[in-house]
Amino acid sequence: MTKVFIDGSEGTTGLRIFERFENRDDIEILKISSELRKDPTEVSKFINASDVTFLCLPDAAAIEAVSLCTNENTVIIDASTAHRTSPGWAYGLPELSSAHREAIRTGKRIAVPGCYASGFISLVYPLVKEGILPKDYPVSCFAASGYSGGGKKLIGQYEDEARDEKYGSARMYGWSQAHKHLPEMKAITGIEREPLFCPFTTDYYSGMLVQLPLYTELLSKKVTPAEVQECFAKYYEGEKFIKVHPLGAEADKGNVLYSNEMSGRDDLCIYVTGNEDRIVVASSFDNLGKGASGAAIQCFNIVTGVDEAKGLNL
Repeated sequence: MTKVFIDGSEGTTGLRIFERFENRDDIEILKISSELRKDPTEVSKFINASDVTFLCLPDAAAIEAVSLCTNENTVIIDASTAHRTSPGWAYGLPELSSAHREAIRTGKRIAVPGCYASGFISLVYPLVKEGILPKDYPVSCFAASGYSGGGKKLIGQYEDEARDEKYGSARMYGWSQAHKHLPEMKAITGIEREPLFCPFTTDYYSGMLVQLPLYTELLSKKVTPAEVQECFAKYYEGEKFIKVHPLGAEADKGNVLYSNEMSGRDDLCIYVTGNEDRIVVASSFDNLGKGASGAAIQCFNIVTGVDEAKGLNL
């Protein structure tokens, strides 16, 4: 039995991890008393008694929690932003390469990607790696998310029966171009500038759609939508958690994509559309699934040597 401690178990990410672990018979959950969950001495005991600790905390609290770990055998899986570009931390998107998967398997410190970052990096990384997208390309990204991505406060605002009518419309944000996911979006893909990133949330609980528009004349080589789709299909061939749809698959959906279609799932879908001049690639997934808790558990499964999909919804 793997001893697991979830620090921050009352947030959306922690609660989803608990849900996915409910029917697991290979895990012992170490549960801290609610009144002591912010007591550093007590938290330290639980972290160091665990084989694997999940951190579902704000950045400052996650950094403090890591400092409390003195057991060299304890694996930390951090779902916060704090360590995603830190040296010595494995980046928890194993589909990117065999090296990424091996770093997770053997690592003691694993950073779970941000939700928007997961969708963005799953699109950009292969295009850079395969020589299609130049590193100096002026990348733009447009993304829609369910309101659960904003945590308890935003969930409360959307689900308040007396809420303002504005919550029935799209909530555009990130105007300062300083979104917390931008550093990892740049660092992990190796692009030379942070993307022009335009996210928004709207009135549904979970699900995410990340779009990357491309001018073919600015790419490293002239490619067709079919060639881009083939690039993704080959790159992610055999991966359980990433499905690349055939070119034109959006036609089966009435030539539209809905950003909540993957709600409740732990995998990610990629679509390619466009023409010889302009191509759009998109990733669709659950911001709480492959964008948070599902990714954290996938990393846990890799660490513990079980099927990557164990306990997850694909």
